[in-house]
Amino acid sequence: QVRLVESGGGLVQAGGSLRLSCAASGISFSAYTMAWYRQAPGKLRELVATITSGGSTNYADSVKGRFTISRDNAKKTMYLQINSLKPEDTAVYYCNRQTRELPWGQGTQVTVSS
Repeated sequence: QVRLVESGGGLVQAGGSLRLSCAASGISFSAYTMAWYRQAPGKLRELVATITSGGSTNYADSVKGRFTISRDNAKKTMYLQINSLKPEDTAVYYCNRQTRELPWGQGTQVTVSS
């Protein structure tokens, strides 16, 4: 059974940091480009960062220099280190393949207070 479980979110003050995790099961994890997405209230889900099977990364302009995506293929886990958090980063964060083809997990809520 395919399952994506996001964790690590929370309520933080602006300027703070969080480390999100995405644990995958039931999928071939290492061979695919994985991605983090986020959805703020009233907005569409947007792509935040991607990481290829070889570890090459790409980021949305709004998070460059503050977010770092990484993966541990042996653990089938992906991470998102979020630094210098801003109120506009408030959203539910999700992981998936870049193609969005997997069933979405429940996400993890990140709330940044000003």
